[in-house]
Amino acid sequence: MDRDATLPSPNRDYKHAIGILNTRRRPKRPSPEPDGTVPVPGDIPSTNRNPDLRGTPSIAGMKEWLDFMGHSMADIDRLNIIHVAGTKGKGSTCAFIDSFLRTHGKRTGFPRKTGLYTSPHLIYPEERIRLDFQPIERDLFAKYFFEVWDALTRSSDTLPRYLQLLALVSFHTFIREGVEVAIVETHHGGEYDATNVIEHPVVTVITTLGMDHVKQLGPTIESIAWHKAGIFKTGCPAISSVQDASAAEVLRSRSSEKGANLEFVELDSALPEDAPQLRPDVQRINCSVALAAVDRFLQEKNAVSLSSSDKAQGIRQFSWPGRFQHVIEDKFNWFLDGAHNEMSVVKAAEWFIDSTQAQRDNPTRTLIFGQVSNQRDGVAVLQRLAAVLCRVKIHHVIFALYDPKQGFDFESTPDMIPGPETVSQRVYGEAWKRLHRNSHVLYEPNVQQALDTARKLGAAAGGMQTLITGSQHLVGAALFHLNGGVLVQGAPNTT
Repeated sequence: MDRDATLPSPNRDYKHAIGILNTRRRPKRPSPEPDGTVPVPGDIPSTNRNPDLRGTPSIAGMKEWLDFMGHSMADIDRLNIIHVAGTKGKGSTCAFIDSFLRTHGKRTGFPRKTGLYTSPHLIYPEERIRLDFQPIERDLFAKYFFEVWDALTRSSDTLPRYLQLLALVSFHTFIREGVEVAIVETHHGGEYDATNVIEHPVVTVITTLGMDHVKQLGPTIESIAWHKAGIFKTGCPAISSVQDASAAEVLRSRSSEKGANLEFVELDSALPEDAPQLRPDVQRINCSVALAAVDRFLQEKNAVSLSSSDKAQGIRQFSWPGRFQHVIEDKFNWFLDGAHNEMSVVKAAEWFIDSTQAQRDNPTRTLIFGQVSNQRDGVAVLQRLAAVLCRVKIHHVIFALYDPKQGFDFESTPDMIPGPETVSQRVYGEAWKRLHRNSHVLYEPNVQQALDTARKLGAAAGGMQTLITGSQHLVGAALFHLNGGVLVQGAPNTT
């Protein structure tokens, strides 16, 4: 670690680093053919052969780039990595793991420092790379980014894409900062994910599986499970939440194939019943998986076990911005969740209903929804959300577009920018009206105006309960404006 090194010069500062990073974005991914990037149903769960690939897998080049950066695979091994894949709850599970290990470290001295790599970011790219749960400072991000970039531009004929580059910067940061454990979340899949360059993790984790990223991972839960289980390694403990039978069968087959020791984790009955950090119940699942992963990690490292106080403090200090986050602003209650697929919006809706039904008076409820994506069926996501919200009266619905030209370094990927294939707001409005005929439907061109409109409606009603969901990018923009442009470190102004 070299914190005293000269900080980046003006043309090698944070802004310049982000500018270079954004040039490395992948063009729109092609839709796979039946024999393309994913295993066809006949290959599942009997994975006798690897599925053919269409295009270059994200893992390609990662080992060579690390070598150009001066890092061996032994250096990666020394990070003591907990590798996490899954469909839902990855971020929350990673944050729980980090929290429990930090409390353990304060009591025992191990680990002295944690590293955490997750994606996507809500507001700023540096949120993805954390030291002791805090996003790295911008000067440090720029410093390590240019150390990586300079090494690669000097030595490599090919350069990494956006996510590959961020993964490389995270590994470099963790090595230079001397972390004693690194919790690394996959980007999308597992088998061909850039993070799967990791050869010897201490523990691997699979969170709840469901249908998402089907254009890359396949049209069935079995094909998705096949990809996620690609992080399993020979002799390495593998922890999984309880899965649907078909997904569990694939995980068992893959663990046997790879020589991994797979354990399915039930809900931990010892978790406190009244902890707000464990609401809604899906967070109890994520916490249970995290505890099992940390217990196994400490066993593998021959370290002292978690104490009851470690567990209690780990739960108390847990936060994960943008997931089940409640922000109070005078008489306005904002409920934010980055749910973006049919499975996750159900949990977001149930959490919102349970939270607002506790109000003595009949609350005025508003929904702000937006999903600008060519990678999933936004109408199907909205229809699932609308069906669950039929249990309560939704007075107002605001459909908002993302504004990629915010005053912060917003992740304006091609999938976020409305284009010919993007579902129009009017189509969302029509879909909503089929189930909620009496809702007042509005359309706004960006998140700021959607929030302003909700505030005006709430002021007229004497208060408002507003659910913001449909996309992590939507929630990130909302948090930026609700916090006055301040980087969200944990879960400020929340209950």
